[in-house]
Amino acid sequence: MFSKATKDAAPETSQPRKLTAASLVAEDVRITGNLESKGDLHLDGVVDGDLRVGMLVIGETGGVNGSIHADAVEIRGRVTGVICARRVKLWASARVDGDISHAELSIEAGAHFEGRSLALAPAEEAPTLSVVAAE
Repeated sequence: MFSKATKDAAPETSQPRKLTAASLVAEDVRITGNLESKGDLHLDGVVDGDLRVGMLVIGETGGVNGSIHADAVEIRGRVTGVICARRVKLWASARVDGDISHAELSIEAGAHFEGRSLALAPAEEAPTLSVVAAE
């Protein structure tokens, strides 16, 4: 009953995100097509296509013409298209033309944002069951 937990105990179901080095797209690089990675991406170049990454940082010289799906997005450059991420931060140098779906959004003074801000609904909780005793 009061025994110590063994090392063979089952691991937790939700594992923390593994830290890895971010991929870098340099300032003089232009990618035409979709880009997908489970890792992080630092973008100083331009992507003409859709992005699906873990975390995205767009530098001041970076830009995306397409949709973005990520866990977190920080924008210092330009985005034309839809953004869907839990956390979105627009720095003062950011220019975004498109809708942003988010759980958390922060916009620095000076940032340009033209579109709609759409709050993501929190995860649906399982309905609770109530037991009624028959008399």
